[in-house]
Amino acid sequence: MNADADEIDLFALFQSIWQQKKLVIGCTVAVTLVGLAYALLAPRVYEVSSVLRPAALNELDALNRSEVYKLPPADALSKVGAALESYETRLEFFRSHQDLFQAFKRPGQTLEQSFEDFNRDSIKLVQPDPKKDNALSSYIKLEMQYPKDINGVAILNGFVEYAIDAERDRIAADLKVIVNNRLNELKGKIAAARSNYETDKESKIAALLESDNIRRAQLEDELKALRGQLKEQRKDRLAELAEAITIAKSMGIRTPTTPSSMSDASRAGSTQVMRTEVNTQSIPLYFMGYETLEAERAALQKRTSDDFTEKRIAEIGKELQMLQVNRQVQELNKRSNEDIFLKDVFPLRAEVARLRNLNIDMDRLKLVTIDRKALQPVSPIKPKRVLIVMLSLVLGLMLGVAIALIRRLIHSYSNRASHHNDLLATPVLLDQSGNIRGKGNDRPQ
Repeated sequence: MNADADEIDLFALFQSIWQQKKLVIGCTVAVTLVGLAYALLAPRVYEVSSVLRPAALNELDALNRSEVYKLPPADALSKVGAALESYETRLEFFRSHQDLFQAFKRPGQTLEQSFEDFNRDSIKLVQPDPKKDNALSSYIKLEMQYPKDINGVAILNGFVEYAIDAERDRIAADLKVIVNNRLNELKGKIAAARSNYETDKESKIAALLESDNIRRAQLEDELKALRGQLKEQRKDRLAELAEAITIAKSMGIRTPTTPSSMSDASRAGSTQVMRTEVNTQSIPLYFMGYETLEAERAALQKRTSDDFTEKRIAEIGKELQMLQVNRQVQELNKRSNEDIFLKDVFPLRAEVARLRNLNIDMDRLKLVTIDRKALQPVSPIKPKRVLIVMLSLVLGLMLGVAIALIRRLIHSYSNRASHHNDLLATPVLLDQSGNIRGKGNDRPQ
């Protein structure tokens, strides 16, 4: 019973919709026409894109071989991507190419406000997802959507070139600063080496002169001591001579003689004897005779210097003469190019020369490879006319069916309400058997 009732109800539902087919078709046609009008009249939006990939290793070889600035291709791509995403870079491109952005300017808006509309809605940077894409698919994609009266191809390609040039200029500025800092550092090291050399040189000269002064003072002290010693020795000799002269005069020894000769002279005899005297003891000085002793004393009293009697005094004089000029100090002071004597500065000078002669053509430095430039699109991405018409058709059909169903429900509800009211208004009669009879119906039910 229930299944038959459901089938009858579903059939009645379709029958009711078919009865209102004009309404359904009219709604479908009306909505479809609205969608078609929108598809035809809506402003067309186009999209262009450009894809950048890492540059080849040889493109960055000159920069990396400089040993000053290391830039692998992946880092170069990241730097260009950061420049493309930079608000400042985009604003500078907007300011410098205002002829391309006339359609984005609105009356009463500042340049920055007009740029904000463009930057927010038109341009988009797409990077690969590290969770989905592998290292071989490293790229940066820049997309731009624009209306019909905008030269989107020129804007996107121009912006990509502008960002690459801006990043190249930043790298060139960084390289220049790094090279200047390295040169200043190397100059500081060379200056420090030169200062150390000057200090060592002055210290060496001072040490040499001090050593000469000490040696000179020692020799002068030694010379003074020797001369004092010789003077005392002369005084002692004079005193010794005076005593010996007195003894010789008292003994009548006028000329030099010996003790044995004096003993032989005191004996009288004609026998001549040849005597050899062997004596290990020194003969007293007065045996020299007072004439000889007086002559020696007179010579000693006339002497003005005793230097010639001591060989060491001549040696000291020689050493003092040599100490008057220190040839090593003289040569140190005569050095004209002292930089050649600096220690451990040759690698520093070679590095300075290398950095000064560093010549990297930054204008030809290729940071990234433009894998695909923006090309003029064949058709707009918005509006999608076929899709809009199809959706309008479906929505119109659905709207017509919905309206038909609502009308049927309303009509059905009205019929049930009217029938219910009629039943309430009709009196109910029972016959002798207990059956219900309606008004005007005498037959048993």
